[in-house]
Amino acid sequence: ASILDLHSGALSLGKHFVNLYRYFGDKIRDIFTEEDFALYRDVRQRIQQRIAQAFGISPAVLYLTKPTFFSRINTTEAKTTHDEYWHPHIDKVTYGSFDYTSLLYLSDYAEDFGGGRFVFMDTDSNKTVEPQAGRVSFFTSGSENLHRVEKVRWGTRYAITISFTCNPDHSIGDPVLT
Repeated sequence: ASILDLHSGALSLGKHFVNLYRYFGDKIRDIFTEEDFALYRDVRQRIQQRIAQAFGISPAVLYLTKPTFFSRINTTEAKTTHDEYWHPHIDKVTYGSFDYTSLLYLSDYAEDFGGGRFVFMDTDSNKTVEPQAGRVSFFTSGSENLHRVEKVRWGTRYAITISFTCNPDHSIGDPVLT
């Protein structure tokens, strides 16, 4: 699994992280544009609105929190335990600040990759989400939503994880291209 956090510039590279903003300096504008960041903000705001609407809360008390990241998952062997995305987990336990988790899928199950489906692990029966480019799934981040991602068997799975908190002390601003 590889991740890119637009907020911090963190990009996973093998067993380490590099900071894209430091590495590229002013040339970062050759990679990202203001339009890219505007699109990200628009998508984030739309997802925030939908989560607020679905859970009956005001969008004004729903704050972006970290980490929020793009992920690329393929069949490359895990380099660190953080790359082992397939283990069951609870986002609130893993990340602390998460109250709501959203995933925007950027590739299609069975067309771009095999495996890699998102699985909610319920006592009675599991519920599986098959990623489709443009599909958004979101859920509360607590113990009621134990989940995992199946190992990707072939191809590459792309998604964006955008997380929200109700605690303003854990809020972050949108990323900016400096």
